Amino acid sequence: MATVDSVSLFTGLGLSEHKARETLKNTALSAQLREAAIQAQQTLGSTVDKATGTLLYGLASRLRDPRRLSFLVSYIANKKIHTEPQLSAALEYVRSHPLDPIDTADFEQECGVGISVTPEQIEEAVEVAINRHRPQLLVERYRFNMGLLMGEARAVLKWADGKMIKHEVDMQVLHLLGPKTETDLEKKPKVAKTRAEETDRRTAKDVVENGEAAGQTLSLMEQLRGEALKFHKPGENYKTPGYVTTPHTMDLLKQHLQITGGQVRTRFPPEPNGILHIGHAKAINFNFGYAKANNGICFLRFDDTNPEKEEAKFFTAICDMVAWLGYTPYKVTYASDYFDQLYAWAVELIHRGQAYVCHQRGEELKGHNPLPSPWRDRPIEESLLLFEAMRKGKFAEGEATLRMKLVMEDGKMDPVAYRVKYTPHHRTGDTWCIYPTYDYTHCLCDSIEHITHSLCTKEFQARRSSYFWLCNALDVYCPVQWEYGRLNLHYAVVSKRKILQLVATGAVRDWDDPRLFTLTALRRRGFPPEAINNFCARVGVTVAQTTMEPHLLEACVRDVLNDTAPRAMAVLEPLKIVITNFPAAKSLDIQVPNFPADETKGFHQVPFGSIVFIERTDFKEEPEPGYKRLAWGQPVGLRHTGYVIELQHVVKGPSDCVESLEVTCRRADTGEKPKAFIHWVSQPLTCEIRLYERLFQHKNPEDPTEVPGGFLSDLNLASLQVVEAALVDCSVALAKPFDKFQFERLGYFSVDPDSHQGQLVFNRTVTLKEDPGKV
Repeated sequence: MATVDSVSLFTGLGLSEHKARETLKNTALSAQLREAAIQAQQTLGSTVDKATGTLLYGLASRLRDPRRLSFLVSYIANKKIHTEPQLSAALEYVRSHPLDPIDTADFEQECGVGISVTPEQIEEAVEVAINRHRPQLLVERYRFNMGLLMGEARAVLKWADGKMIKHEVDMQVLHLLGPKTETDLEKKPKVAKTRAEETDRRTAKDVVENGEAAGQTLSLMEQLRGEALKFHKPGENYKTPGYVTTPHTMDLLKQHLQITGGQVRTRFPPEPNGILHIGHAKAINFNFGYAKANNGICFLRFDDTNPEKEEAKFFTAICDMVAWLGYTPYKVTYASDYFDQLYAWAVELIHRGQAYVCHQRGEELKGHNPLPSPWRDRPIEESLLLFEAMRKGKFAEGEATLRMKLVMEDGKMDPVAYRVKYTPHHRTGDTWCIYPTYDYTHCLCDSIEHITHSLCTKEFQARRSSYFWLCNALDVYCPVQWEYGRLNLHYAVVSKRKILQLVATGAVRDWDDPRLFTLTALRRRGFPPEAINNFCARVGVTVAQTTMEPHLLEACVRDVLNDTAPRAMAVLEPLKIVITNFPAAKSLDIQVPNFPADETKGFHQVPFGSIVFIERTDFKEEPEPGYKRLAWGQPVGLRHTGYVIELQHVVKGPSDCVESLEVTCRRADTGEKPKAFIHWVSQPLTCEIRLYERLFQHKNPEDPTEVPGGFLSDLNLASLQVVEAALVDCSVALAKPFDKFQFERLGYFSVDPDSHQGQLVFNRTVTLKEDPGKV
């Protein structure tokens, strides 16, 4: 009988019977809608009309604070709130003003109560919008985006009814254009894309298919706008969905604003127990970039709460990488800076009955839904004494922990706040033998530094409840945590533990081996920081985890190096060429442009003598059809010289291997143009060149279904090829580590730090074009 009554009550609001029965399946919604309907009927003394019923349903389905239901229903029943825009404004107002009492005058002003929009005003606003776009409307007719007209009219008349605006737009457009013709009803013809547009479309499609990503030309902050619009303004933390307020919240936020002046504050909080990788580059760009875009500041804060795994070299490398990507922290801080305050707060938490000392072992705390600790309800004074004993070193490691009294989203109960560790700390020495955990430390350090937006990756979403709970349990300023998806790459591992395994087994040399995707490795390989930042911008910031193809990162590298890496010539597999009729008694000096497409960027000089070296693959005694380089009867040009060489004699060794070639030369403008121009070197430097391929054979080397033997079994044994006696033109003689060049026809190369006086070592950064054979 109750169900029948509820169905009748809901259909009386204008819901269909099907919709009414579906609503009843949602217990919370149906209870709230029933209460709203009954109150409205009592206020009106009659049945509820359909327009009011629609608003009541919208209220019941969107209201998150049931305390405000009666307040808002009275406004709807009395027709003070009678449009959807007013209802949306009212819901936003009560969400952003959680504390009692509500200032009704301010509420009514913000919600347009008492404002009546006349048909004449709507007609005038639509007319203005149509006149503004009249020329385009007459050309595009009904293919014009009518939503633009509605949006402009709505912007002028905030509280107007949307249906009335749409009706007026339809009427005035019909009056201007007349009825739709057959041409208007035809499908819009497809416009042929230019080659450049098609390339952009394919690249954008690749990026989206390999992880939600954004366009190529916008910065990370421009890409972020959609998500960033959801971000609260400093001091308006309480407007964020899910943010937990207390009676102290507003006073704490007021104090926060007095300290920060309304400034945006973010932080990048790495653990100093490993090297940063490509995923961290996204976090660096996001945290520093968001602060910079909003004239704010960003802290670099080391989460140094686990002295067992922290090393000085990691602190230095992290600072270097942040600077290398182009960011300067407002201040470098450490969790250990706040150890005294964190300890004092832990004592206060015990005093408040929100924490206790526990003796369960680590293995007893693992798994889903573990039983509550038998020490959960121990007396406060006892926990205080035991915590002090932990502080004084009276417990062995694992014998006692301090735990907080809360249950997290993932079912984890009473996370650990402090544990015993008898390991000297790199900054505090032997001062402490107890250290705080991430769950305890992070939110409180954010509070101390008055962070406004605590941006972290998606796996920390399960810690959000403990984040809010702990700040509120101590009555300290509570920032807002916002999670976004991690950035990963195919054909890679970035886990610190797994990289250590790769180093230990000799698969890679160290953390900066150029086959890895740590930032130090990418720098060593020659990736410009601008390219990495551009890649992060293309990927964008999404809630979903993103796994990208490495070739998309390499494309960003080529874009930067094409404009910044001067050209040089190098030969990896040299073949000696003797020019028998060289036109001068000694070598000639050839002027070579640093950037052939833009000669204003200068030239460098290389010698051209009677002996030159070319790539062995640029000559064939018996060429296949279509071969265009040097062969019998097929001369080639030498790049930048203005000369063409023609084969006269092949010199072979005992094993019939070609040792050298004898050729004659002529000016390029004195005869038929050759089919090809090849690169060469003369009087070159002998250098070592390292050629890199993917370290792993499969896309997901950590996936047991793809690689049953584990990632170490998936190593590509041909991932490094060393050319010990490559020849490079002498224009690079003074190059320093990390200097970058384009070796013509071969790719982009960077000077490796292993280089020393008289012996340069180059890493191939990327090839000139993506290898079409890669999948």
